[in-house]
This record gives sequence, structure tokens and C-alpha cells, in this order.
Amino acid sequence: MKDKFLKIILNPKYIFGVYLIISVVTAISKYLRGDYAINNYLIFKNVFFNTINQKNLFIHYPDLYFDLNHYGVFFSALIAPFAMMPDWLGISLWNVANTFIFVYGIYKLPFSDAKKALFGLFCLQEYITAALSLQFNVALTGLLLLSAVYIYERKEVKSVTAILIGVFVKIYGIVGLSQFFFIKNKTKFILSGLLIAVLFFVLPMAYSSPKFVIQCYTDWFQSIVEKNNENQVLGNMQDISLMGFFRRIIGDASISNLVFLAFGLPLFAAPYIRIKQYKHYAFQLMILASTLLFLVLFSSSSESPTYIIAVVGVLIWFFLQKERTPLIIGLLVFVIIFTCFSTSDLFPKFVKENYIIKYSLKAVPCIVIWLRVIYELLTKDFEKNYSLN
Repeated sequence: MKDKFLKIILNPKYIFGVYLIISVVTAISKYLRGDYAINNYLIFKNVFFNTINQKNLFIHYPDLYFDLNHYGVFFSALIAPFAMMPDWLGISLWNVANTFIFVYGIYKLPFSDAKKALFGLFCLQEYITAALSLQFNVALTGLLLLSAVYIYERKEVKSVTAILIGVFVKIYGIVGLSQFFFIKNKTKFILSGLLIAVLFFVLPMAYSSPKFVIQCYTDWFQSIVEKNNENQVLGNMQDISLMGFFRRIIGDASISNLVFLAFGLPLFAAPYIRIKQYKHYAFQLMILASTLLFLVLFSSSSESPTYIIAVVGVLIWFFLQKERTPLIIGLLVFVIIFTCFSTSDLFPKFVKENYIIKYSLKAVPCIVIWLRVIYELLTKDFEKNYSLN
């Protein structure tokens, strides 16, 4: 019985199957309960309908949904098939599609089947948090994984496509370029990227107009600037980041993002001086782990569902370790408890509201791991100290 149980637990096919089941269950449960997360889907589907009708994508439509859209006009092409379905079906298949991209990204990582299965288990709680919000973060994480894997596999067109989907939907996909120095055929990557970018730019024009699409990009930029200003508020559900943590501990929401980026960006870039390590796939993957963590920790838009991105970065770091010392295991447990479960019922409501949310404590374990990742990138020999098996 024990062997049979382990066989199931360590088989990624079973674990990934659980993910797909959860994607449907969470979507249907949200739909039947009329939960607030359905509002996210209503925003998404109306990106398509507003594009067809050439209506501003970034203003309030209180008769349709509350809050604002912050996804680019290209997103209308991705959401179109789901938007034209009945909501219960569109919501379910939207969650399934996001989840499929995510688990396929994990599947493509160069780890053993047992590691992939454990990878899926360890980030399951964080995945559920993201899936319950019906957001694009799940798919974006998968796209960033695929963009890095395809670079190693010398599939430059697939890699740049994954990056550009993320860029044209949510800007954040641009961090996929952190793998640029590892590309063998940079000319092919750049030229194919330019062609695909043009295609993505003009595609929405086929069912709207060139003038509307161009205006959308101007409006999009303005909406992102406004959202960043709105996010920098002490104690809200946004800015759960390294920046938010320090702003809230100090009690000053006015501290500019540039103050944090002034030390964060040089620290993030420092490992690239180790050119001799570029040839090691483990080094490339550790850069990916750093990228996924950096993206969340240095964004004022980070909220609880965004942490699926950071936690995947943590798990890449963990599974690259050749020796899992008590310190390494302890850091992972720290992340699972205080990042993955900090917004769950494991913590009393009083603790969540007055400490975890108030001070962005969900970010703290990931801050520690990111600093550890940077240390390893700057000091370790990736041929000797890391394993992909």
C-alpha cells in the first residue's frame, strides 16, 4: 500500500491531473457562488467585446463589472474563444487553459519525474490561491518557464513567442529576456521576435481598427502609471513585495520604487559577470529562479495570487540543490508556511489582517530566498554544486 501511494505521489501525471481537476472545480465553485473572482473573468471577456465595439478598455464599466482592466488589447485575441462561450463554460476552460500552460512549463523543466511531482505538490497551495482568482498569473508563470527551457533547447522562435505573449498581455513577460545572454542564435531570436511582435500588434486590428489599437497602447501606458500610484498605499491588498514590506514597516507609502530598484537591479544583474558559468544549465535555471522572484518582489502590483510566480522560483532554487542541508530544507518550509499558507485558514483572521497583510509579511520568505539565490549565483561553481537529476 505504501509503495502504491508513493508511486502515485511521485508520478507527475497524477499530480498534473489533480491540477486540471482543481482548475475546473475552483472555476465552477466561483461561478455558482457568484464570487468576487468572477468579476475578474467579466473584465477579461469584455476586453474582447470592448475591442470589437472599439470602446476604451481601461475605464470603468459599472454596469458590467467593478474595478479596471490592466491587460493589453492583444489579450482580446486570447480571451475571445472563452468570451463567446456561456460564462460557466468559458470560466472553466479559461482556468484549464491557464493551468495546462503552467503544468506544461513544469513538465519541460529538466528534473526527474519524482522532482516534477514534488514540485507540483509543493506549489499546489499557491496555485490554488492563483486559480481561485481566475487571473493570468498561472499561465504567465508557465510562459516564463517555457521561454527559458526553449532557449536551452535552441528553439528560439518558441522562446520569443512565449516572452511576447507575456509582454503583450501584461508587460511582465519582458523579464523573459533575462535569459538573452544564453541564446546561441541571437539573430534568429531577434528577427523572429520582431516579426511576431508586429503580428501581435496588428492582430486586434482585424476586428477593430488601426486607430483604436494604437490608442489602446497609449491608454494602457497611462493606466499602468495610475495603477502603480494607487498600489502604494499602506495596508491594502497590493504592494505585497519587498518594497511594500519596507514601506509598511517604516510607515511611509511615499518612498519611490526607484529607491528600491537602485539596489535591486544592480544586485539582480551582478551574476551576469560570471560568463564562464553561462554554459551550465543549472546556472541558467538559477537565473530564471532569481528572475521569477525579482519580478514579484520589485513590483507594487504584487498581490497574493501573484506569488505563484515567486514560489515557482523558490522551487527551482530548491530542486537544483545537490545537497539539501537542514538550512535549505528549513528555508523551503519557511516559504511554504509563511508565503503559501499565510493567507489560508492556517492563520487566524486577526493575524492575517493585523500582521501578514498589514506588513506584507507574505513577501518576507521570498526576500530571504532571493538574497540566497543571488549569493549562490555570485559564488558557487554550478558544475560541481548543483544537480538536474
